[in-house]
Amino acid sequence: MPRDISDRTRKESFVKSVHDRLWTAEETALYLQIPKATLYQWRYLGIGPKAGRVGRHLRYDPAEVKAWFRQQQEAA
Repeated sequence: MPRDISDRTRKESFVKSVHDRLWTAEETALYLQIPKATLYQWRYLGIGPKAGRVGRHLRYDPAEVKAWFRQQQEAA
């Protein structure tokens, strides 16, 4: 198998394992079913799920997002 096909297969496999990696803002907004702008506003106000930076990119830990969501449900 040529190396570039093997690398591509590995990359596709990695990308498909969405539950085993950090989420982008877009993926987090999709999970919460809210506009991405709302997610950014919540971050600015300090009321949304915690995010971290990887360089200039925001990333969300799926476990943290789900815990934040459960916490919101308990407070309601």
